Amino acid sequence: MARRFLCLEGDGIGPEIMAATKQVLAAAAPLMSEVPSLEDAAIGFTALAAHGSTIPDDVITAAKAADGVILGPVSHNDYPPVAAGGLNPSGVLRKALDLHANIRPARSHDGLPHPIKPPLDLVVMRENLEGFYADRNMFDGNGEFSPVDGVALSVRRITRQASHNIATTAFDWAQRRPARRVTAIHKANVMRMSDGLFLETVRAVAAEHPGIAYDEMLVDAAAAMLVRDPGRFDVIVTTNMFGDILSDLASELSGSLGLAGSLNAGTRHAVAQAQHGSAPDIAGRDRANPTSLILSAAMLLAHLGEVRAATAIESAVTTALTSPDTRTADVGGTLGCAAFAAYLCDLLGNGSGPA
Repeated sequence: MARRFLCLEGDGIGPEIMAATKQVLAAAAPLMSEVPSLEDAAIGFTALAAHGSTIPDDVITAAKAADGVILGPVSHNDYPPVAAGGLNPSGVLRKALDLHANIRPARSHDGLPHPIKPPLDLVVMRENLEGFYADRNMFDGNGEFSPVDGVALSVRRITRQASHNIATTAFDWAQRRPARRVTAIHKANVMRMSDGLFLETVRAVAAEHPGIAYDEMLVDAAAAMLVRDPGRFDVIVTTNMFGDILSDLASELSGSLGLAGSLNAGTRHAVAQAQHGSAPDIAGRDRANPTSLILSAAMLLAHLGEVRAATAIESAVTTALTSPDTRTADVGGTLGCAAFAAYLCDLLGNGSGPA
């Protein structure tokens, strides 16, 4: 039976970049050992209008049954309250599928301007289920609450198990990379108990991997070092909010957030997700850059063992980004979303990937 990918377009530019991603996957199909079937389901405002929820229960069920999910961007900041069906599809899927790791590579591309030297080539391993984020916490799913008028509190949950899960994933990735180095990012000088538990757990995993270099850095110092000397990082492992912020910074420093792939992974499920937002201001105008979702889908393929197809897609993207004539306008090019996808398909059809 063929693999099944569930495709969730989302909002704004989601339909356009999902269409582009599907085209690229189809072009890479000859390089796959098993060609996936692509099945669609509605989320976001479309699902809200039709079913009263931005992510209906049957979509969650379908996601659990699929071999992989490809998730477009959503406009969750514009959704109604949760009680009115305005759920964040990304957060719901992360919890429902137990996706403990958000894996975000940041790599500079030759020929594409980027603001710093040397070029970046690193991976941010962001813990995905805990931390300060309200939709992943306690108090009936809400980590923020107001005990009295005029006071708002936010609770951050850090557990040994979740810290162990993300640390293990980080060291597994470092094992496969040339630099073989992991840096744990924290703020244990202030949050001594919670980040202290995180570091204690990561250190225990590091002790099990003596062949991988390990160090630690405060999050504020890490932000500065990403700008000053990004080459000293290889695999960054950190808690949820720090990982969210640092990965966006790294992606922009490597060229653009629109070029950043992202994979949410657990022990049984994986979701490829565009790292950027839904950009409703340019929706339907053929101005979206589909690279983030395309590279995220390539990460999903690699995660499932389709390394040849994944590498070919990444190679095609790298080739396309070398010239203004073959990249999208947001990164100094001339192509629209559809034409960029078509060019990638031509490259794949002409054997741009490895033999």
